[in-house]
Amino acid sequence: MEPRGSGATAVEQRLLRAETPEKNGLAMAGGQVERTLRWFTTVVLNAAFLGMGVSAAVLGPTFPDLARNVNRSVSSLSDIFVGRALGYLCGSVVGGVLFDCMNHFLLLGLSNLLTTAGLYLTPFCKTAALLTAMMSLTGVSFGVLDTGGNVLILDLWGDKGAPHMQALHFSFALGAFLAPLLAKLAWGTTGSAQNYTEPQFDHSALNHSFEATSDSVLAVPDDKNLLWSYASTGTYVLVVSLFLFAPFFKKSSKQKKSTASAQGAQRAKYHRALLCLLFLFFFFYVGAEVTYGSFVFSFATTHVGMEESEAAGLNSIFWGTFAACRGLAIFFATLLQPGTMIVLCNIGSLASSFFLVLFDKSPLCLWIATSVYGASMAATFPSGISWVEQYTSISGKSAAFILVGAALGLMATPALSGILQGHYPDLPVILYTCLCSAVLTTALFPVMYKVATLPLDQKQEKNISSEGQTILLSSPRLIKEAK
Repeated sequence: MEPRGSGATAVEQRLLRAETPEKNGLAMAGGQVERTLRWFTTVVLNAAFLGMGVSAAVLGPTFPDLARNVNRSVSSLSDIFVGRALGYLCGSVVGGVLFDCMNHFLLLGLSNLLTTAGLYLTPFCKTAALLTAMMSLTGVSFGVLDTGGNVLILDLWGDKGAPHMQALHFSFALGAFLAPLLAKLAWGTTGSAQNYTEPQFDHSALNHSFEATSDSVLAVPDDKNLLWSYASTGTYVLVVSLFLFAPFFKKSSKQKKSTASAQGAQRAKYHRALLCLLFLFFFFYVGAEVTYGSFVFSFATTHVGMEESEAAGLNSIFWGTFAACRGLAIFFATLLQPGTMIVLCNIGSLASSFFLVLFDKSPLCLWIATSVYGASMAATFPSGISWVEQYTSISGKSAAFILVGAALGLMATPALSGILQGHYPDLPVILYTCLCSAVLTTALFPVMYKVATLPLDQKQEKNISSEGQTILLSSPRLIKEAK
């Protein structure tokens, strides 16, 4: 019996040796496909965020044209900004819920199709109510894409996701920078601009022409440049949506379940408290960023006495340094931890806003401090998401909760600052707002770090350990990585 047993063992060993190269080859091929799919998804997500940046920022330079298209003044059409912000808020909540219960790529592709529909229909709107509805529709799609994109990058790259998170938000900033060039330089013409701004323009004839066509809710706009600006942006977003649908047919449900289970194994002791602190952190940060970017032009002209051309340059340098430093943050994220980048950003924003308040009448200080402030604000948001992912799991609902805080800051802080500035015109209320926000975010981050690093209870450690073992046993790929 012993020779037969040893012979059978030898045969089995030869079979195992013959099968091992084949299995290793299949594993290597599978790993290569997975890496290719990961990079493809990352590139498509960056393209989607670039389109979202263009779609969001194209409203600024085309706002007077849209107001003219619906026969309303610019001041009376500000409701569309509120409508889009409310749509973004709803989209963040809905997207966070749906992201946890349906295919990620299908959801993001549908959100881009929704953006395409909104962009295509916007120039055809002939009533303010319909235009506001279109802006709310695009706001919903922005909220879904912003929530899902951030979570998906974390799912794809895990601990190595910080540079990719910075690249994602740089793509949005780049799109916002390109939007005015597309709207006014690529499609705009000098003749049309002169007609719109000419002092002797016959407004009664314009009103009469709109009254003649007021029965139609949707109609082809008279300004073809407005049509082409939105149509070209919508076409780009449509093409990106087709690429977003592609991984839907490649990614298996088994892989998604293992990813979701792996996330569930990582959870801070006070998970909800940490999310609430990050909610407040983004509320103050985003509110200050949008407030300064929105009011720096009017502040420079009324409070400092700058010419409009200088004030416009000041506004451009804020967003220019903001976009440039988001690009540089991609490389810094490979060298520095997200927490270190947040600390550096907080120090820069605190110092620059302090000097803005201290020398609020100095044009030179305004130029220098504005540049530093824009650069300091650039990497905070993506670094914050990358940082919290190191300590606790970020699901779709968690990301939605965080982005709701950002959306509320986007809505509340500029509105409140504008009201207070109107009541106290002699005070630099805008600068006080930025300084207070910098102080609060700087004070919040050490508290967030303390809560995130609190040791787990023995019961929690056992639960996480058992969950981790279950994941390893259910995923051969993870077993191999663990070994």
